[in-house]
Amino acid sequence: MSGQKSFKRLFSPVAMRGKTLRNRIVFGAHTANMAVEGVPTERHIAYYAERAIGGAGMVVVEPMPVHPAAVLTRGNFRPADDGVIPSFRKVAEAIKENGAVAIQQLYHVGQHADADNSFHAGWSPSGLPSYHDSDGSHRMTECDIGVTIDGFVQAARRCREAGFDGVEVWAAYHSLLDQFWTPWSNRRDDRWGGSLENRTRMSREVMARIRRECGDDFIIGLAISDEPEVAVALQREALAEIIDLHDRDTLMDYVTCGSGSYFDFYKIMPTFMFPEKLGADLASVIKSTVRHALVTAESHVRTPENAESVLSESLADLVSLVRAQIADPHLASKAADGRPQDIRGCLSCNQMCWGRRSRDYWISCVINPSAGREWEWGGDRFTRTVRPKRVFVVGGGPAGLEAARVAAERGHRVTLAEASDRLGGQFRLAGLQPRRAQILDLIAWYERQLQQLQVELRYGAYVEADDLEREAFDHVIVATGSLPPDGAFQRALPQFETIPGGAPMFSAEAVMAREVRPGKRIILLDDGGNWKGCGTAWRLAEDGHAVTLVTPDPLVGKELQRMAVDAPLRRTLTRLGVRFLIESAIVHWDGKTADVASLLDGAETQIAADSLVFANTNLAENTLSNELYKRSISHVCVGDCTASRQAAFAIHDGRKVALAL
Repeated sequence: MSGQKSFKRLFSPVAMRGKTLRNRIVFGAHTANMAVEGVPTERHIAYYAERAIGGAGMVVVEPMPVHPAAVLTRGNFRPADDGVIPSFRKVAEAIKENGAVAIQQLYHVGQHADADNSFHAGWSPSGLPSYHDSDGSHRMTECDIGVTIDGFVQAARRCREAGFDGVEVWAAYHSLLDQFWTPWSNRRDDRWGGSLENRTRMSREVMARIRRECGDDFIIGLAISDEPEVAVALQREALAEIIDLHDRDTLMDYVTCGSGSYFDFYKIMPTFMFPEKLGADLASVIKSTVRHALVTAESHVRTPENAESVLSESLADLVSLVRAQIADPHLASKAADGRPQDIRGCLSCNQMCWGRRSRDYWISCVINPSAGREWEWGGDRFTRTVRPKRVFVVGGGPAGLEAARVAAERGHRVTLAEASDRLGGQFRLAGLQPRRAQILDLIAWYERQLQQLQVELRYGAYVEADDLEREAFDHVIVATGSLPPDGAFQRALPQFETIPGGAPMFSAEAVMAREVRPGKRIILLDDGGNWKGCGTAWRLAEDGHAVTLVTPDPLVGKELQRMAVDAPLRRTLTRLGVRFLIESAIVHWDGKTADVASLLDGAETQIAADSLVFANTNLAENTLSNELYKRSISHVCVGDCTASRQAAFAIHDGRKVALAL
């Protein structure tokens, strides 16, 4: 059955200002952070073009700061400079030439600025503190407000001259315009504060002037979000009243409805810990309010099925699938062709998208390493080789799976050998942690793809150097992964190879694989601060164990901060009764009692327990590669057998090697 029948509403076209969107799928605005010296590069152009090639109906390019005070990241675009127009024209043309409507978002973060990048004070209605860092902000004068309004208008003019079909004015996440709307942050007593008409004066002036400057055929969107759990944020009824005021004067053609804000950053890019279709609730309220504007539901709309349900329930007119199209830029075309099972589903992990952006790098994707590399790797499409080779891949973890898949996509004859009876390696164990089953879905996707590509799968196959020498493959790719160490090494106590005391202890991998049965009371040593330890603690606590989590870090889930998931995780663990001992190390374990020392003052605490579980860095399983090296058998290593790392780098290795065959 074709996708047009399965996703009837999703693939119905819609018109705005004389432009026709070929479907209801939006690739919404997000900070790709790829600009160099403030202008888009080939990396940018190819990134957005790939999603247009993949079938998105509308592409909203990442936000343009409208004033120097609004610069937020190293990769932001240069504000207030007509010199950027030629570079932006290349971006707009790349999107439009591939069939999508091209929009640019315009933003100002107001009091939540970042002086490290802007070297400029944040501007805000009332001079309140930033929620981005500990800085304060400058209370805008009447002149400042006029300058900022003109900044929005001139940015829109540049977009028009660069060939964009429209702009999206950003008033989400408690940004500058939202700060003017919100009584808590707008404490002014002049014509820009107080009444609803005054508080919305700036946004209405911005949009009305953009219309006059850019013409009647120019699309104007408005982005908003809600934060129902934050008392000072605008609630949905108040937002609906504000949007109604704008809609009466037909100031915008569509409204994008997201979730979260700087007050609670975790719902802006919700991970798998949050419900799906998170933006649909606000969208439904706004859709029942507006008479003219279309409504876009954004935030954790992960799949075409999610999107179709939002549309079929009349919760929105458009759907924005952002991370889903980072993970698979051809999501729209696959769904349209009736192949939703071939879509590589986003893990909602935030590891390489927001995780890299939070560190001020350009974004990528755990499961699609071509994201951000489209310009050098040819996108998420593969050129067939003119000389097919016999390729042997050893290991069915993420690196081996990706290497085998991409090699087969390119036309090579591929055999994959896996020592166990199933694919996934230790990545499968991560998928057994609570709410992480999307990893298992990804492994199942790989299995389907390999079968379609006629990759020979050998299960229960322990490969040795003699086997490879005998079969004489053209290329050998070793992806044998890594293994947990025999003991619990702690970075805080490097003088010990393992915890003193000599008592048995279990690796997190052994626990998740159900190879061991830990006792009721468990001490879990988390030396990594990531999902291995935290997710295992969650699983054990859900299974009824009393868990004490010990970490050398100043907070539980330190490495998860960059993914905007650490606080929701800590709340969950606390609700399950997990006890935290931070900035601590285990100095002795005798099988019944652990001596835990504070890394701040050395004070020791004794904790009675039945079992000790450790989560730390694995060791490369390079036995086969070392043997092949000794015997001068040509091969290449990918993934954890070179060094234990996260799955993103294993998948990257696999694709990179397969592209080079």
